[in-house]
Amino acid sequence: MFNKRTDEAPAPAGAPHTAPLEPPPLPQIQSNPLPPPPPAARHTATIGPAMHINGQIRTDEELLVDGQVEGSVESHHLVTVGVNGKVRANIKARDVVIFGEVQGNIEATGKIAIRDHGSLVGDIITAGISIDDGAYFKGSIDITHSHPKVAHKPVQSELPDRVETPAAV
Repeated sequence: MFNKRTDEAPAPAGAPHTAPLEPPPLPQIQSNPLPPPPPAARHTATIGPAMHINGQIRTDEELLVDGQVEGSVESHHLVTVGVNGKVRANIKARDVVIFGEVQGNIEATGKIAIRDHGSLVGDIITAGISIDDGAYFKGSIDITHSHPKVAHKPVQSELPDRVETPAAV
């Protein structure tokens, strides 16, 4: 036997005919503002182990040198010479970390760190330095102050300008 199925139940006898039910209104979706984007991730430019660069390198990013560089390197951020890095260049940066080999002068407004097995042959101008046991360094170090110089008030000496000694008679 065939059983016909309907979605609507038949109206009882004698009940008034009604229009089909309308679907309920959709709930109002409250638009929440998107959360703020995460802080910009620091980008690191990388010179890989298979790269050899001759010339000037200037970047506004952190720089990892794991290949060979000859010339000059300048960054307003961190410059890292990786274990495979061989740099024959002067380096100017905020901070410098050396795991590989550097031949050249380094000027850093922050710190320079020569890590275990790292080597540097050149002069250094920096606000701070650390040299690990097992690292090699040959050159001179000039420690500068990283904070601006403050004019000091001259100190009045309590000592007399002249010391008089009694004349020999």
